[in-house]
Amino acid sequence: MRLVTFTQDTTSTPRIGVLYDDNIVDLSQAAPSLPTDMIGLLAAGEEAMATARAATGSLVKLNDVTLQSPVLHPQKILAAGLNYKDHLAELHAINPDFPQPKVPIIFNKQTTSVTGPYAPIYLPEESAQMDYEGELAVVIGKRCRRVPLGRAMEVVAGYTICNDVTIRDWQLASQTMTMGKSWDSHCPLGPALVTPDEVDGRQLDFKLFVNGEERQTSNTRELLFDIPALISHLSTAFTLEPGDVIVTGTTSGVAAFMPGSPWLKVGDVVRVEFDQLGHIENTVEADPVGAFID
Repeated sequence: MRLVTFTQDTTSTPRIGVLYDDNIVDLSQAAPSLPTDMIGLLAAGEEAMATARAATGSLVKLNDVTLQSPVLHPQKILAAGLNYKDHLAELHAINPDFPQPKVPIIFNKQTTSVTGPYAPIYLPEESAQMDYEGELAVVIGKRCRRVPLGRAMEVVAGYTICNDVTIRDWQLASQTMTMGKSWDSHCPLGPALVTPDEVDGRQLDFKLFVNGEERQTSNTRELLFDIPALISHLSTAFTLEPGDVIVTGTTSGVAAFMPGSPWLKVGDVVRVEFDQLGHIENTVEADPVGAFID
């Protein structure tokens, strides 16, 4: 099942649906007993998911809507750093003394960084060092803690695509990395949440392109700490909730380690493609948001 969150115009309330090719079953109409947001649907459990899967009618054309992030406001976005062998090798080429991680390197992306799969990503005036990281995102479907490795896949609601946009100088200025990883619009997610009965997130080819030029390519089987290991590790310390997002890490080819460091600039188009999941595509724009206090 491919679950989406969508709006039909700029003023409409986001709705959730099931994507079939070029049509969406609008669950607010086809199954009005269900929760109206993705976190609520996931938290409602397997019976609610079965109802969504069986829903028919109330079709909306994909071309008539704007897809939003499948999970609009995750309670947690937990990301793994240096979690691909090739990406770690890039760092070792510059800093050979950097230790091999013995446990996952985890940082937070703030939930206000979430944006849609085709929405702009904003280049702030405070930095020119804007980088890209194509990544698989795992969405949690069940409230859980201390999940053993052998049961970790039971709590996976599905998979979606992420570009872990990063402001490198801000990242490196703070040991936690959170400041460089959490600017508004710097966590595009989508286009859909694809459930595990349709795809195995542990063996997915993916590529990232900037203006049509391939910059990254790998397969999720190259993860240093795989999906069960990340879930088990994280849930040892704290409870994972439905809708929480685990961003699993990126491979080699980031701008920071390329000759000349070709940072993203206004007008660049970044596309991340995952086998069986589709693609996201985001254009870099100058940050239009000034200071405000509501």
